[in-house]
Amino acid sequence: MKTINLSENNSLLNQYLAEIRDKSYQKNRALFRNNIRRIGEMMAYEISKTLTYKTKTITTPLGTCDIPLIKDDLLLATVLRAGLPFHEGFLHVFDHAENAFVSAFRMYTNREHTEVGIHTEYMASPSVKGKTLLIVDPMLATGGSMVAAYEALLKTGRPARVHIASVIGTPEGVEMLEKNVAPDVTLWCAAIDPGMNEHKYIVPGFGDCGDLCYGEKL
Repeated sequence: MKTINLSENNSLLNQYLAEIRDKSYQKNRALFRNNIRRIGEMMAYEISKTLTYKTKTITTPLGTCDIPLIKDDLLLATVLRAGLPFHEGFLHVFDHAENAFVSAFRMYTNREHTEVGIHTEYMASPSVKGKTLLIVDPMLATGGSMVAAYEALLKTGRPARVHIASVIGTPEGVEMLEKNVAPDVTLWCAAIDPGMNEHKYIVPGFGDCGDLCYGEKL
């Protein structure tokens, strides 16, 4: 698996990352969601540079010109619920893509909330056969939810290529993917943080993305 950490090069992405990490900025959910969307847009643009293109002749009011356009048949998938604004950012860029949604969430399996399991209960997706599959989920902590989504989607067919995108990842999450996805998968992260705390939250991270976007859950 190839891993691309976009924070290794300075860009405007740093501004959006700084704001979503800032606990004062997080008090405004609309601003927080907007930055998650903007990070999705910027990451989608970076991924677009790696896709395949085919030249098409376009007729303008004054003549014609040849423009390379994306050839890939794109399928954009996300993990509910935290992935929704991130997915929306990608969809702003890849607005012709098909879409898929997977409900895969972690559940603590012990009283101390230090061990987690992954539960998948819902998926809505067309076949991924022959398509370029993009799976986007803002947090790659243990990697369990991403692996569950990946495995569920591949039950519908074999994609031509797979890109996985997260806002924040961890070395543990990267290792989990390396062990469970195909070698030709590409992982994109806006940043990779040092690790997790005892409750499996990314540190320094920015907290629970779903709660910050939509409010706390039961």
